[in-house]
Amino acid sequence: MVTTESLPFTGDPEADQLLVDEPLALLIGFVLDQQVPLQKAFSGPLELRRRIGDLDAQKIASMDPDRLDEIFRERPALHRFPGNMARRTRDLAEFIVERYGGEAGRVWTEARDGADLHARLLELPGIGPMKAGTLVAILGKQLGVAPGGWEAFVPDHMTLADVDGPDALRRYQDWKRGMKAAARSASEG
Repeated sequence: MVTTESLPFTGDPEADQLLVDEPLALLIGFVLDQQVPLQKAFSGPLELRRRIGDLDAQKIASMDPDRLDEIFRERPALHRFPGNMARRTRDLAEFIVERYGGEAGRVWTEARDGADLHARLLELPGIGPMKAGTLVAILGKQLGVAPGGWEAFVPDHMTLADVDGPDALRRYQDWKRGMKAAARSASEG
């Protein structure tokens, strides 16, 4: 049961809608969400789809790694580190093909409960504990995927799951910048 038509992370309605319509897009966005602005990371799946024709895990997994690298490097590059992210995206697609028959949505639709959902997300290449918690929150709060006990795996701080429009996105990004600044200050002092 989808409760929202789009995830307003990019400022591009088509990219935001793709994150809801295509589970693989949401997962790729999370893989790309490091060392680039949030908007760039979550716009990446739409641009990748434009460049290769569709977002199909089997297609990405079987693509020649050098060719996928070239696609990520086409201007504008899909990421600040296009080669590394092409590899990570291909690793994710391979895992989805091997474990879920190429259907990324099965990661959550087949989860028995919140603990299973969280564990399944943690198994995905490129998804660590922070991203897994945020994904559980997005799935439960915005996409209506709420297996029993999911709330126990939701972070107790603001996440992307709390972003429902441009103002909330700005608040989230301000909060995140503040957290990073505090962490830097603590490590220096």
